[in-house]
Amino acid sequence: MNILLLTAIKAAIHAGADIMNIYSDDFEVTLKSDYSPLTIADENANVVINSYLEKTAIPIISEENKQTPFSTRKNWDTCWMVDPLDGTKEFIKRNGEFTVNIALIKNNAPVLGVIYIPVSKTLYYAEVSHNKAYKIELNAHEFTEEVLKNSIAIAPKKSNNNQITIVGSRSHKSEATHAFIQSLEAHGNDVRLVSKGSSLKFCLVAEGHANIYPRFAPTMEWDTAAGHAICNAVGLNVMQVDKNEALCYNKENLLNPYFIIQ
Repeated sequence: MNILLLTAIKAAIHAGADIMNIYSDDFEVTLKSDYSPLTIADENANVVINSYLEKTAIPIISEENKQTPFSTRKNWDTCWMVDPLDGTKEFIKRNGEFTVNIALIKNNAPVLGVIYIPVSKTLYYAEVSHNKAYKIELNAHEFTEEVLKNSIAIAPKKSNNNQITIVGSRSHKSEATHAFIQSLEAHGNDVRLVSKGSSLKFCLVAEGHANIYPRFAPTMEWDTAAGHAICNAVGLNVMQVDKNEALCYNKENLLNPYFIIQ
């Protein structure tokens, strides 16, 4: 296995263990400058992940790191993209729908991705060039060789006649998403909506539990990079709504445009 993918897997599992130590106890919630919530779980997971990724000597873009100016970042052909706790709102609600996201970006595109769901100990990972993505449910928050041996390949599903399952955000619903669903129904489709938090939405489409994930609400690059890699590895496209181009990474503005996965 690619040593960088292996490093990201170990980092995600270790971070998940730390997150769960806090999840089972009381914790304080503060607000960042953009009014998004922050907990010590976000911060601790970030420290853990940095401790692994810094050893690779590849620069890191993380939601919880101080951001490097674009004047420096624009010269990076490779970087890590990290959300140490994606779905902090779901973490606070204690509904289990939060993840650890780690991706490697090369020439503005994700080339590998890892998503770990701490509550269920479920790991997804992919190296895009191999055209396969994998899933495994662990017995404990630890990496062993059995993780790789027992992982199973996942694949998306094709639409069944006019039945379409759409996955949407649990905490970021929008009128544009509702209008998108109505447009599908107007063409005679039987549309079912499933709501999930964090990057779980990418995983549901990648493993065939949903057909489409339309996102008409703000996301940052660290929210999408790992899921983008996993979806690309199984043949799915993550395309911008306003033009026929894939999402790209390490932009000057790390805010994503709206996108659709299918």
